[in-house]
Amino acid sequence: MADRRGFFVTGTDTDAGKTVVALGLVAALQARGLRVGVQKPVAAGADRTPDGLRNGDALALLAASGLDLPYEVVNPWCFEPPIAPHIAAARAGCEIRFTPVLEGLGRVATASDVVVVEGAGGWRVPLGPDGDMAALARATGLPVLLVVGLRLGCLNHALLTADAIRSAGCVLAGWVGNVVHARMAELEANVATLRGLIPAPCLGVVPRLADPAPRCVAGHLDLPRRC
Repeated sequence: MADRRGFFVTGTDTDAGKTVVALGLVAALQARGLRVGVQKPVAAGADRTPDGLRNGDALALLAASGLDLPYEVVNPWCFEPPIAPHIAAARAGCEIRFTPVLEGLGRVATASDVVVVEGAGGWRVPLGPDGDMAALARATGLPVLLVVGLRLGCLNHALLTADAIRSAGCVLAGWVGNVVHARMAELEANVATLRGLIPAPCLGVVPRLADPAPRCVAGHLDLPRRC
């Protein structure tokens, strides 16, 4: 698939802060006057509603985007239990395939100037017969933005993930540090180490915010001129 404008947001692991950063990206890009499309291709952890299963992260992305798109286009694969997606799919009696995701992404891209796609879990999360999260990211044609959850152990996780992204044939556009543990020992030294070892620019460090509203997060991001 041809390269698109935008980012595929992945993380060092679950709860690294992908959604917080993705919402900040949406706000930062909108501040440039761009129409921002969003997608959460796979979500495991959803509530039953009169309209069907709904995932909170996908709803937040859709609301932030402001585009009039069906929920199913933004979140093609949605499962109720908060477990590994391929296991959730098996319990639901289906297999996660890429076609609905890529068709939906085409609709999102047509309605927008730039897209922000948020993955689930980490980079190598299994999905289904078409491949894992890394294969899906590659299929979207989007450059990858790595969210590093800043806590003890983040150096190893970040460097392994950065290597894996490049080994998968994807473009690592940059990384964003997200402070998970406010009292992390040697926070600045860890960030400096990541700056020196990850072969991509640091696009921001998001502190532990009392109000992680998208506009607040956007203020801590330093995006390239053309995304």
